[in-house]
Amino acid sequence: MFGIGMPELLLILAVALIVLGPKKLPEMARALGRGLAEFRRTTDDMKRELQTAADEIETPPSAENTHSEPSGEGAPANTISPAGDPPTKE
Repeated sequence: MFGIGMPELLLILAVALIVLGPKKLPEMARALGRGLAEFRRTTDDMKRELQTAADEIETPPSAENTHSEPSGEGAPANTISPAGDPPTKE
């Protein structure tokens, strides 16, 4: 993991223990763990959203989702009567 072996990890923990002290070290470890967990949840959500967007782009639209203009047959036409009455549907 990151090219850190056991001796390096022990040295880092020893320095952290000296710098932070025995009372603060568990508190800092918990905060670090919570931060990493939140980061993982956020990245998983982002991956899921990107995958959903990619799937939507790759999937061709279905016939019911397309919006096309009516062909003219069966479509009501608005007409104005010669007397100037409001438009009526035929």
